Amino acid sequence: MTAQDRARTARGVCAARVVLSTMWGHVAGKFSLIVLGLWLASSAVSLVWTPYSLWSTDGYHVWAKPSRDHWLGTDGTGADVFSWLLAGSRTNLLIVVLTVAVAAVFGLAIVALMVSRHAALSAVSVVVVDALISIPTVLIALILAVPLGPSVAVIVIACGFGYGLNLARVSRPQAMLAARSSYVESALSNGASGLNVLARHILPNISPVLTVQLSLSAGTAVLAESGLTYLGIGVPSGVPSWGHSLATSVKFINVYPLTVLWPGLIVTLVVVALNLFGDALRDAADPLTNPRLRGAR
Repeated sequence: MTAQDRARTARGVCAARVVLSTMWGHVAGKFSLIVLGLWLASSAVSLVWTPYSLWSTDGYHVWAKPSRDHWLGTDGTGADVFSWLLAGSRTNLLIVVLTVAVAAVFGLAIVALMVSRHAALSAVSVVVVDALISIPTVLIALILAVPLGPSVAVIVIACGFGYGLNLARVSRPQAMLAARSSYVESALSNGASGLNVLARHILPNISPVLTVQLSLSAGTAVLAESGLTYLGIGVPSGVPSWGHSLATSVKFINVYPLTVLWPGLIVTLVVVALNLFGDALRDAADPLTNPRLRGAR
């Protein structure tokens, strides 16, 4: 590694520290970092430990209230609710990561078409996006569930497709301004490729929009998992997830409300944290709104 590379790495580490400390200095940023940190920690812990086996049931203690033995009580089969929620955290984390990745790749590919210098291709892509964005995500999931059956893939593909279209539509105005700017014209005249222009000039300009939209997509993916699993086309039976815990207990909400309260509370906290995280990260990572970052750079 050359001295220039080491200096660039040091500046990057310093900037990351400034961004994190800025987020921690605000209530919304601190809340999102704490909740998301606990989520990541829970997912890691669930890989090696849960208080009870997920398949351990006790027919003599069904719908038990929270106690020293079962911290959040038990469900209708006598299984430990806390163990299922702990194990479900990793399933939801996997769904969110994959959904955001698919939405980002698909959305940016459409953005590249929408800002293309070929007028016909750009116009057609805009019309196609406007037409496809009207298709509900649930309908896409229902169509995918026919060949694939209830699975994580159904949630990821359906949500990634829908959120990617929305990402492209929201990012297009800012991307068009960057694509028609003088510095992009200069880069193209100097022989820069379209991919190079997209990576070095357009993406940095739309990164604030991407940050917020992807964080919203992550939060919506958590809600979509719960809804699609409740409909029977999401996470298959036997796979732990927060939506599965909600779907199996919501029928008894009038009799045993606590079994619905815990997964509902976790989903609410995580969705709020993801939404706040995007806004806090956008403000902290923008040199125009964060003078400490300008100093670090």
